Amino acid sequence: MESKKKSKTQKAAVNILAAYREYVLTEGKRPATVFKFCKELGIAESEFYQQYASFDALEKSIWASFITDTRAKMEADDAYLKFSAREKILTFYFMLAEALKADRSFVLAQLSAIKTPAITPVFLRGFKAAFEEWVNGVLAEGKSTGEIAMRPYLDSKYDSLFWLHMMFILQFWAHDESAGFEKTDIAIEKSVTLAFDLIGKGVLDNALDFGKFLYQHSKN
Repeated sequence: MESKKKSKTQKAAVNILAAYREYVLTEGKRPATVFKFCKELGIAESEFYQQYASFDALEKSIWASFITDTRAKMEADDAYLKFSAREKILTFYFMLAEALKADRSFVLAQLSAIKTPAITPVFLRGFKAAFEEWVNGVLAEGKSTGEIAMRPYLDSKYDSLFWLHMMFILQFWAHDESAGFEKTDIAIEKSVTLAFDLIGKGVLDNALDFGKFLYQHSKN
C-alpha cells in the first residue's frame, strides 16, 4: 500500500514538472499563479503544494536533480570508485553535459535569465548546494592521496574555484553551436587540466615559492 502511494506521488511530481517545463517553453515565462497553472493542468491546487512550496522550489528541484541524477549514475559504476579526483571531476562534467542536453531548451531558457553571473539565481541554489557537497568530497579524497595540494588558506577555497568553473562550463555550453557540442567537450577537458595544474602540486607551489623569494629579497 505504501509503495503504491509513493509511486502515485512520484508520478504526480513528474507530471507537474513536465507541464511546468512545457508552459515555460511555450509561453516564454512562468505561469501567472499556481492556481492558474493547476487549473490549466486539471489538478487541484493542493496537489501542487503536496510536491512543491512554490515555483521557485520547483525550479530548484529540477536543477538539483541534474546533479543528484548524474552523481547516482556515476557512483553506480564500480570503476568510478577507483578514479582519481581529476578523473571523477572530468567524468562528472561530461555526464552532466549529456544530461543537460536532453533538457536543453528549458535549461537555455533558465540560463538566459542570469544577468549577474557573480550572484547565484534562486533556481541554481539547490544545484550549487548539491554540486558543492559532491565536489568537496572529491577534493577531500584528492587531498588525502596527495593529488591535490594542501595549502593554508587556499585549499579551503577550492570548492569556490570549481563553482566558478561550473558556471563557466554552463555558459560555454549554452553558447556552443558546434556539432554534438564537441567544443564543450574540449573546453571541459582543457579547463579541468588547468584547474588541476593550479590545485595540484607543482605549478602554483613553484609560483608561490618564487613570490616568497622575491618578497624576502626585496626586504634585504
